[in-house]
Amino acid sequence: MAAPDLTLVASLRPAALDGRRGVVRLHPEVLTALALRPGDPVRLAGRRVTAGIVAPAGPAASTALLYADDLLLGNLGVRDGGQVTVSRAPVIPARRVTLTGPVQVTAAVSPEMLRLALLGKVVTAGDDVSLLPQDVLPDASVRALVAAARHSLSTTVGYAWTSTLLTVAAAEPDVAALVTMDTVVGWEHGPVTRAAGSAGPTRAAGSAGPTRAAGSAPATDAAVRGGGDAAHESAGPDAAPAVDELPGLRAQAEELTELLDLGFHHREVLGRLGTTVSLGVLVAGPAGSGKSALVRAVAARVGARVRPLWAPELAALTNDAAARRLRAAADDVRGNGPAVLLVTDVEALAPADDAGPVSTVFRQVLAETVRAGVAVVCTTSRPEAVDPGLRAPDLLSLRITVPLPDQALRREQLTVLTRQVPLAEDVRLDEVAGRTPGFVAADLAALVREAGVRAALRQKSADAPTVAMGDFTAALEVVRPTTMAASTLELADVTLDDVGDMVEVKQTLTESVLWPLTYPDTFARLGVQPPRGVLLYGPPGCGKTYLVTALAGSGRANVLSVKGAELLSKWVGESERAVRELFRRAREAAPTLIFLDEVDALAPVRGQASDGGTTDRVVAALLTELDGVESLRNVVVVGATNRPDLVDPALLRPGRLERLVYVPPPDGVARAEILRAAARNVPFADDVDIAALGDGLDGFSAADCAALVREAALAAMRESLTASTVTAGHVEAARRRVGPSLDPAQVAWLAAYAEARTTR
Repeated sequence: MAAPDLTLVASLRPAALDGRRGVVRLHPEVLTALALRPGDPVRLAGRRVTAGIVAPAGPAASTALLYADDLLLGNLGVRDGGQVTVSRAPVIPARRVTLTGPVQVTAAVSPEMLRLALLGKVVTAGDDVSLLPQDVLPDASVRALVAAARHSLSTTVGYAWTSTLLTVAAAEPDVAALVTMDTVVGWEHGPVTRAAGSAGPTRAAGSAGPTRAAGSAPATDAAVRGGGDAAHESAGPDAAPAVDELPGLRAQAEELTELLDLGFHHREVLGRLGTTVSLGVLVAGPAGSGKSALVRAVAARVGARVRPLWAPELAALTNDAAARRLRAAADDVRGNGPAVLLVTDVEALAPADDAGPVSTVFRQVLAETVRAGVAVVCTTSRPEAVDPGLRAPDLLSLRITVPLPDQALRREQLTVLTRQVPLAEDVRLDEVAGRTPGFVAADLAALVREAGVRAALRQKSADAPTVAMGDFTAALEVVRPTTMAASTLELADVTLDDVGDMVEVKQTLTESVLWPLTYPDTFARLGVQPPRGVLLYGPPGCGKTYLVTALAGSGRANVLSVKGAELLSKWVGESERAVRELFRRAREAAPTLIFLDEVDALAPVRGQASDGGTTDRVVAALLTELDGVESLRNVVVVGATNRPDLVDPALLRPGRLERLVYVPPPDGVARAEILRAAARNVPFADDVDIAALGDGLDGFSAADCAALVREAALAAMRESLTASTVTAGHVEAARRRVGPSLDPAQVAWLAAYAEARTTR
């Protein structure tokens, strides 16, 4: 007997962990009444008919309510409190799903990646769907695929991939179609992906053009031509970006064009010269920098079609299935005119530390394909993680590096991205480019989108809305460069101007840290190498870390902060790997400031540790990174310690942490400045003499002065929670509670150490 339909009241579930994943939640008794199990598809009827995946609601849920997110309610056409009829839906795998979306996403997300984002969802024609993978109730066999999809979507689309909405233009069947690995998924008016194991592309029939997702900024094809690393098959010359619209990649495009044109169209010249050309290429560069866009643009220029393979998807398959997919793709590109086999994120398929069966098959297929005269282009954002064997002369013989854009290139990219965006008169793209160090093209595209969203929220009823400079400023607060996704330092809204006194120290740091990061061209013009690093030393609590925070607050560089012991590991080789990874991220996000706090724990004097040589190897890794063969361009290292005598001397010579800056304990004038800075927002009464107070705080560090101000405010609150000012009496009460923390012996020793280095 068929389970009955039930009519329930829709209840909005804001900020749910499974939000925008096509999941509805019902009381367990309702699930029993409808003969449903968690993960089953359900048919939902409101003003529209749609479908979802069912999951149990919590114990406090109501049996009369259906819990859904805003996206699902929008697909139903009902509001919070509207009526929805729920019934069990048969499990029918989708044969084909075609979607539309913002052009930034359709150009950057491959059909393979799109299928993984929809995997396990039930879709209905006309619905809006998100890119958030259905990882709430995933099948165990696809967990690795879903995890790979999340990582690749984050690096490919950049910021806001979680909020982008797509529209299901067509689906077979048109209601409650379950997306599986056998579903043919693609973009309307664009390429589609074959089911797993199929050979050859299939094109979806489209009708209307792509639509813009809700809340997305205005965009054109040019808005993504500088970024996005997902590969998909070119739908012809019109679908690929033009080489002239790839700011910062023109030199790389010319190099790749010359190679492919020679290999595809002028082999007879090579034959007369008695030589051949290998068309294996490795394109390396930061995620989102436009590696795949570069390949598609060059392929369109030389008249070649592109056959994509997404390495993480293949790596998640069984060995036999992955081998079949590889050989099917290779067979598809051989003997059918000029073609490029594009393998994205190749490190997932051929890692440097694991030569498994799939990696072996991949090398065989790669060698056979290159010998057959087909171009094989592999892209990676982590070249050090790629199997070195792929760089053999008969495999990937040519390496093309896509650099991180500098300020001039970011300005050029922003010009392309905002070509059809109505900008207000106060927008200064030069300033935006200067405030986006480490941003790649995909990050800049996300920034423009977010600024457009902010502008739309401000001007919902305007006839001619524009994007103002304030919208870009607001967007910069939430859009972070992809390369800095794991940054450990929260940037405070302070600069060196907010640091009390320390005039000489601030001047030295400006010259040694900010100038190399802000004016590298000036150093190059004068023919001098900028300082590589600075060591701040001084008594505890005197503002060493605060000074670095103020340097970071200048906004002209990305900041990576590491506590000394964080890089140390008991496993052999892991500490050195952590050091290499730190500096690799710094190079990718340049200009970058690396802050090594408590550097004496990370790089102590070698030969004196009892940890099996771990710290000695870390010191060697640091020395190699600071002045090794590989250039450390636009990266400055700042270390901080209160025991400079414990730091390995080799780290302090010129070319490494060559500038030693003593941060002394504050004197009376400096203490008064620190008190004023700490009390900027504290309403002191007229009877509080800050200058006299600073003179009387002998032995107080900067941290002690800040603690005194804080304790005085608390004393006023203890007296009355309605207090409006902090009086001299409150300060005196705080003075009895807060004492100096500086050790006179340590202060004297550090002062003598600084004097000895000055007179040396």
